[in-house]
Amino acid sequence: MEISEIKASLTIAQVLDHYGLKPDKNHRLCCPFHDDKTPSMQVYTETNTVHCFSSNCKLHGKAVDVIDFIMHHEGITKHEAILKAKELIGYSEPSQPLEKLFKVFQSTLKKNEKAQAYLKGRSIEKAETGFNSGTWESLKQCVIFPLKNKHNKIVSLYGRSILGNEESRHFYTRNRKGLYPHWPKADTKQLILTEAIIDAATLVQNTDYSVLACYGTNGFTAEHEQAIIELKQLEEVIIFFDGDEAGKEGSKRIADKIHQLKPEIKLSSVNTPQGEDVNSLLQSHEPGILSHLVEKRSPLSFSSERKNPAPTSQQFDSSNPLKLIYRTLSANYYVKGGLRHEADSMRVSLDIEHPQNGRKSRSKVDLYEDKQVERMAREAAEKLQLRSDLIQLDLEVFTELLEQYREKSNAPKETAQTESNITLQYGKQAIDFLSKPNLIKRWNDLIGKAGVIGEENNRIFLMGIAITHKMKEPLHALIQGSSGSGKTHLMAKVYNFIPQADKKNFTRVTEGSLYNYGMYDLQNKLICIEDLDGMKEEAQFAFRELQSKGVIISSTSTKDDNGNISAQEKTVYGPIASMSCTTKGEIYEDNMSRCFIIAVDESHEQSKKVIYYQNQKASGQIDEVKEKQCTEFIQTMVTLLKSYDVINPYADKVHLPEEAHKIRRLNGLYQAFVKAVTLMHQYQRKKDNRGRLISEKEDLQIAAEILFESILLKVDELDGSLRQFYERLKLYIKTKGNGHHESYEFGQREVRQSLHVSKTQLHRYLHDLEQLEYIRQSGGYANRGFNYKVLYWDNVQAMRSKVKRHLQGQLDQLELATA
Repeated sequence: MEISEIKASLTIAQVLDHYGLKPDKNHRLCCPFHDDKTPSMQVYTETNTVHCFSSNCKLHGKAVDVIDFIMHHEGITKHEAILKAKELIGYSEPSQPLEKLFKVFQSTLKKNEKAQAYLKGRSIEKAETGFNSGTWESLKQCVIFPLKNKHNKIVSLYGRSILGNEESRHFYTRNRKGLYPHWPKADTKQLILTEAIIDAATLVQNTDYSVLACYGTNGFTAEHEQAIIELKQLEEVIIFFDGDEAGKEGSKRIADKIHQLKPEIKLSSVNTPQGEDVNSLLQSHEPGILSHLVEKRSPLSFSSERKNPAPTSQQFDSSNPLKLIYRTLSANYYVKGGLRHEADSMRVSLDIEHPQNGRKSRSKVDLYEDKQVERMAREAAEKLQLRSDLIQLDLEVFTELLEQYREKSNAPKETAQTESNITLQYGKQAIDFLSKPNLIKRWNDLIGKAGVIGEENNRIFLMGIAITHKMKEPLHALIQGSSGSGKTHLMAKVYNFIPQADKKNFTRVTEGSLYNYGMYDLQNKLICIEDLDGMKEEAQFAFRELQSKGVIISSTSTKDDNGNISAQEKTVYGPIASMSCTTKGEIYEDNMSRCFIIAVDESHEQSKKVIYYQNQKASGQIDEVKEKQCTEFIQTMVTLLKSYDVINPYADKVHLPEEAHKIRRLNGLYQAFVKAVTLMHQYQRKKDNRGRLISEKEDLQIAAEILFESILLKVDELDGSLRQFYERLKLYIKTKGNGHHESYEFGQREVRQSLHVSKTQLHRYLHDLEQLEYIRQSGGYANRGFNYKVLYWDNVQAMRSKVKRHLQGQLDQLELATA
């Protein structure tokens, strides 16, 4: 009787009544498991459980069912509690029901001419058999063969359908066990193994050999192993399987297994004619054919003496990570969809397949939960008519194999790539390219040839940030621009230059999704987010933690089979490099302090370049094949770049302007970008005695030139796109004002039409400038439109010159000091 049947048959009210416990009208009673003066135990008749709400109780917080109540009340084991529960129900275990049932089947066989004709046609009419005409629910219209234990008691039944349906002719009773025709006698010296029960019955009736039936080519069970181990006088095992590929492969597997169990005995195989089996041979030949073939058997040899080998590659197949396969003699197991990278669980979608008829049992299970596995194995065994204990043993081994596979897959990957992984077509040219002077300019030109139009400084800046995904301290870029300015296109182009295995691109990131990645899924990856504006605060927080700390750790709640809730930690490791796009950079204060701010070029000149390129491409004047080759070449160079530690001997000689926003963090970003530039020059840079790359003055100069606009944005209180608009607005007013620009008033429609800015974007710009007191309303009406005047005519060129002199002066001094 199953536990589920016990719980369905025995109510909590019956258990309480048995122990003399009477709930009140509110279904409450004093808890018997602690000193309880007021009723603190609630009885839930709907779920057949009780729950004690007292913190003094050892069962506080647990839902206690009928079996657990008996176990705790009497202080006994769970098994004893199950027996006690059966006693309360009035259930008693039947004694040897299959013995009586088989006698009924034997009587039925004597009355059924069709079943007798089937046995006679197979030349096994003298075998110990019965027939189920349908009076018993299972094995209907089957000739019945008894499977016996070592005490010669019937413990399972095998049914062979006489209806001729090839797909459903083999049946076993639930939890198949026992051997056919019986356990071998202790003095057995030679033992024949057959592939099927019909074959064994055929040999028993027509030869004098001791015979044991396997249950198919994969049906060599633990009981077969035990029987062979116990035969102290056994000298030889003869395998007589079908004459097909499955039979030959099965013979080899079983012979290898027996050799591992008892390497001292002889092993041989009968050369069964192609397409024949033991029983079919008897139908088409004289009876002596079987003994003749056995006498002509071939000895089997083995090249190794392994006694406890690991599962072979044939048994465990991980060639397809989305379909992991484990084959045993008992069943075939398939994990669909791959493994989750959670160290404290093994949740899988599992298919268990019958090795002969291909029927499957499908379930979702956590292989680390013994109760789930036990229940699932029992249900699968019942459905497929296999043995649940053998399925459980297989799953124990399979779980260990999956652990090893996951550990190997999850191991932190070395970011350095070997030449064997590099496209042979470009490898040599790429190394040559990386070894020549003026690398950054040549690399920037190559990016242009790959289809990135204009944005000369931004594109090489983003390229330098993107390659830092290989480093221990990667960099991050926040790309600002108005809607339709090309910021996402620019990011996508640079994204294409990174090898596929090293990057992930997201259009949308939900609140908890980053926490649900595998432990090492994001490690040393370039993460690109197309629209940072759409991310909610929880997702932004996780993203920022990955940027700054390189790890996110979440605490979640899990519930076991008994309903108990416990805490679980989930860790996702970085570090990551990142690029993301936004139209509202000023909102993301925390993001801005961690990132380089890159403002896309929204000038009229850049628009002309893009339009010219689009027209050329549309007219077929752009060689797309050459663009693709340039992209692949850049990917090869990125692959060739290895991860090194970098030291900058000049780090304390160059300081950023004190006006810069978040100067401490910006200085760290600058030093990190110097390392990125050095990394790009690794084929031209020296190493110290610890294998670290050494930055040169050229790297500091290049970094300062590329970073200049980003540093300027850190000093400027206007974000990139807003600064570009404001400069265009001031130029327009100066032109229209004819020397009186300070008093010139302008309206929204005038600016929209003259500067070609959308109404929504212009509204945002004017609002931000008004808040920062760069402009103010000077008149007009809400329904007709307001007029504005510029209040603060800042000199951005003077600020640019000041920052430029600050940086360049230090670099020049550095050059003079080392000259």
